Amino acid sequence: MQFPNASNVPVNMMYPTDFSYWEKLKAFVEYEPVEAISPEVRGILASIGIVKGVPFEPDAAAKEALNRAVETAPKMIFASRMEGRADGRDRYYTDRQYLNAWAGADAAWFQPSYLDVHQRATYFQFAYSSAPAMVKDTIKEGSKYPFTPKDKDGDWLEGSNTYKLHLPAHIPAALYWAVTIYNPEDGTMPATEQPFPSRNQYDRVPVNADGSIDLYFAPTKPDGVDEKSWIQTLKGRSFIVALRLYGAETEFYDQTWKPDDMVKLK
Repeated sequence: MQFPNASNVPVNMMYPTDFSYWEKLKAFVEYEPVEAISPEVRGILASIGIVKGVPFEPDAAAKEALNRAVETAPKMIFASRMEGRADGRDRYYTDRQYLNAWAGADAAWFQPSYLDVHQRATYFQFAYSSAPAMVKDTIKEGSKYPFTPKDKDGDWLEGSNTYKLHLPAHIPAALYWAVTIYNPEDGTMPATEQPFPSRNQYDRVPVNADGSIDLYFAPTKPDGVDEKSWIQTLKGRSFIVALRLYGAETEFYDQTWKPDDMVKLK
């Protein structure tokens, strides 16, 4: 399967994808106390020559293999995240495209009987940190971030197209809500002409008669659409849409309120 921007993945990853990755990892091992890294992980690092207090000097063959690994692994992680989990555990809804970056794990990425290294890898490829409040299902506290890389038909979101997102009335966010787009490769925000590729309740987005909100995504503002209802995209570039709910309320958890899927307009 061809993923959007796959030929250029990763583009601006938050970690390097050349040999400097291993050099930075070696520096980290040297700087941190031994207890900062589990013995099992230290054993894995030792197998490729990274040991605290010992020079890291891979020969040509080892260096070539390490380069190949750090070039290939991020692409595999990216493909896995974009396609979604085979077990479907990362789906927020059975009838929507939205995914859960945590997929039921706690803030330390533990499932009931194991450490979810798969989910952790996909998360940290486009995020910097996690926190318990982001994972716990607490009413009117913390934050939730349903996100989608696909439209209603299951096609990848592509910045050359025009999309509409309908948010039903009474968005269940006790603090505030926001809709933001991100680059799928690394979680950065697209560099468009708008100050931020995002809209939130403080932007005074126009509200429909029934209290619902419609947002539009396109490289240029669609005719007849209010400026504050439009989020600019980049032509030829895929993107992710995240619904950010701060202080998520009961209606979010019991799913009596759900965001519509992204709809591609003709």
